[in-house]
Amino acid sequence: MTSLNNKTLGIIHAALISSRGVQPFIEEIIPEVTVVHHVDDTIQNSNFVCAPGTIPKENYFKFASYAYYLEKAGVDLILLACSTFNRAVEHARPMINVPMLQIDRPMMDLAVINGKKIGLLATLPSTVPSSERLLKLAAHEAGKKIEITTVLCSTAFDEIKKGNVSKHNDLLLSEIDKLSHSVDVIVMAQVSMSTLEPMLKNPKVPVYNSGRTGFNKVREILESL
Repeated sequence: MTSLNNKTLGIIHAALISSRGVQPFIEEIIPEVTVVHHVDDTIQNSNFVCAPGTIPKENYFKFASYAYYLEKAGVDLILLACSTFNRAVEHARPMINVPMLQIDRPMMDLAVINGKKIGLLATLPSTVPSSERLLKLAAHEAGKKIEITTVLCSTAFDEIKKGNVSKHNDLLLSEIDKLSHSVDVIVMAQVSMSTLEPMLKNPKVPVYNSGRTGFNKVREILESL
């Protein structure tokens, strides 16, 4: 394994909760990498007050601005850790010279490779349109036809906000079990859902989380630079 002691990763978060959710994967997969976090809760707050699928334009501007300053700070790669406005990376690419990655894109790529019937499990209504869009984009670019079955479990997010991680996990594990009877593979839309990974020992179908797949891709990109 190539050492990444001289590499720096910049992560842009739309909520503090995602900065906590990625830490176990940083420690396991890229422990030697210097990580710079930029958190702006106003992005998630303003996304929440809009109808699902609608992102305030200023949030795209904020992302591009934060990415610019991370580039100036010398990071080697920029990771967007929010699924709700993952399109921000695509808007910013013409303006930013360092590589950028949506945390959930590697998960989507794996899903379209390994299944036609894909289950999408989300806990936030605002995440559903953006996750479905990215999944369809991954399928289009891979030349694959897919069928998406989306399950929204908002009560699970309510529980994790209150600190009830076990209740959050139980609700989602139940949904995964039900969904696995009708799909080939399941993707979990938000990085906060990656806490389920240790509990999915023998799932009926592959279940991907953006923490594991995202940071495996981060390491791959950093090693290639």
